[in-house]
Amino acid sequence: MTWPAGGGPFAAGRAGTAGLPFAGIPSELQAGVDKLLATEPDHPEPTARFQHARPDPDGARLNLWRLVVRYWPMVLLAGVLVVVETLTLQAAPLLTQIAIDEGISHRQVFVLVGVALVYLISVLVTGLASGARTKVTGRIAAWVMNDLRVRVFTQLQRLSLDFFTEEKAGVIMTRMTSDVENLQQLLQDGLVQFAIQGLTMVVVTVILFAYDVQLALLTVALVVPVLTVLSLWFRSASSRGYTRVRDSIAAVLADLSESLQGVRVVTAHNRQRHNTSRHRAVTGAYFDANVYTGHINAVYGPSTQVVSLVGQLVLLAVGASMVAAGRLSVGELVAFLLYLGAFFQPIQQLVQLYNTYQQGQASVGKLRRLLATEPSVLEAPDAADLPPVHGLIRFAGVSFGYDPHHPVLHGIDLEIAAGETVAFVGPTGAGKSTIAKLVTRFYDPTEGTVLLDGHDLRAVSIESLRRQLGVVPQEPFLFSGTLRDNIRFARPEAGDDAVWEALRAVGLVDVVERMPAGLDTVVQERGQSLSSGERQLVALARAFLAHPRVLVLDEATSNLDLRSETKVEAALDALLESRTALLIAHRLSTAMKADRIVVVDVGRVVEVGTHTELVAAGGLYGQMYRTWTSQAGQSNADPPTPSAP
Repeated sequence: MTWPAGGGPFAAGRAGTAGLPFAGIPSELQAGVDKLLATEPDHPEPTARFQHARPDPDGARLNLWRLVVRYWPMVLLAGVLVVVETLTLQAAPLLTQIAIDEGISHRQVFVLVGVALVYLISVLVTGLASGARTKVTGRIAAWVMNDLRVRVFTQLQRLSLDFFTEEKAGVIMTRMTSDVENLQQLLQDGLVQFAIQGLTMVVVTVILFAYDVQLALLTVALVVPVLTVLSLWFRSASSRGYTRVRDSIAAVLADLSESLQGVRVVTAHNRQRHNTSRHRAVTGAYFDANVYTGHINAVYGPSTQVVSLVGQLVLLAVGASMVAAGRLSVGELVAFLLYLGAFFQPIQQLVQLYNTYQQGQASVGKLRRLLATEPSVLEAPDAADLPPVHGLIRFAGVSFGYDPHHPVLHGIDLEIAAGETVAFVGPTGAGKSTIAKLVTRFYDPTEGTVLLDGHDLRAVSIESLRRQLGVVPQEPFLFSGTLRDNIRFARPEAGDDAVWEALRAVGLVDVVERMPAGLDTVVQERGQSLSSGERQLVALARAFLAHPRVLVLDEATSNLDLRSETKVEAALDALLESRTALLIAHRLSTAMKADRIVVVDVGRVVEVGTHTELVAAGGLYGQMYRTWTSQAGQSNADPPTPSAP
């Protein structure tokens, strides 16, 4: 593969770049470049598909086996390598016995040389098997973790808004970070070491009985009961401890995330000392949980060491007497004691491995609960795609509550004609924004039905519904990336001509042209490099570019200055033509431009009509209008002259 002059991967001259143009790769270097490119791995385009109605394949059944069974050939290969590694590791005591009894005792040099060669071969085989096993298990862990991260992220995309309202962002981040990392450590090394050490104990036990049944039975009688009791206690206590650790680290990350997101408010209100004190308390709980698990390990580890040392001392005394009686050779006693050490050594390692296992199991439990969570807004299995709509919206006996025991809306009956612009006004907390959330199906009504062109929203696929909806929230959210990508977020395939058309519609052209890189200007996280008004205009441009049939604007002009608001209001007039629009209006100046106004109070529709009709009726809207006009008159009046003292 050759790069054309000026067109290589490092070519300059693109939007937002500076410097001399790339002149191409010199001919004398082309062969090296081609060789390097030939070794690059192939990364095809991702083929991931997202479906609202497709739950996680495991969900509440998630466990370690289900995570790895997909890669069973590699798991089988890892098992074979574990067996080879374990068996070759146990060759040393047997070779030592042969060297003592057949080589040293009989002064047979060639036996010692043969034993040394076999020992060297066993070491090489062990090293090769260990290296291959590490590579295989590392690959399995990487595959499983990649799949798991995608599954967790996909599950988060499926879940409804109420989940994110009730759960802290830091806790969710813990599931994707430390919980997955704990599982990676367990799968990459923990489970394999469990298998090696467990198989070692089994093999050594068989060998001990093969050497001398009496000594082996004495070992079992002295050591196994005590270790069994200690292990059962450790299993129960460590399970509780590591569950506390997982919960407390989630609380630490949640508090950190909240503090970082609200750092401006914290600074403005001088709450640094208070936040530091609170975070100290949260981290204190994490500290206590780690101290608890450390105490458990401090009891269990030394206890098993004492048991093993006492057992070895007793068996050494008994074995020495058997050698003196001629029932056991010196080489057999040495080999038996070496194998006895190999029997106790895995127990010590299993203590540490069990910590890793418990942490991984605690993480599996957390992830299992997340993947088993059902979204409150479910897509019907037989949901049909919503055909192109005109925009007729009807609420039929709709009631809803974020908490089922405390309804927010009560028996809403309302019809919005296709192409009609309807403004919802009312006191704070009356339920205006909740009505809009039901239209976008962020939530489902607890009673009644919301219909779009006669289609029950619960009977159509969520993707086909939201493809025909445009939403501009009160607090616009921008993603870290270029301005172009943020504007065409709902239509990634849109070209620059369409983007500039949307910018002209909202009056943002002048602002973008003043930016150093134009559409390639990178907005920072949450769009912090833009003013609040500019972020709102970008959100409006994003909605305009999507060409929705139904538009929902939750006080979309609330963060704009008067000049920008005038531009947006003019753009809205053109955009809303022939489209159904729901305006959640906190300003009556916005509501007055709507075809109809719906007054909401305490979760009920109390008035419906045009601005003129509602003012004449003298109801709640009339009171709100009179209050607004009187305040506007006072703000425009000359300030009173202070009286003389």
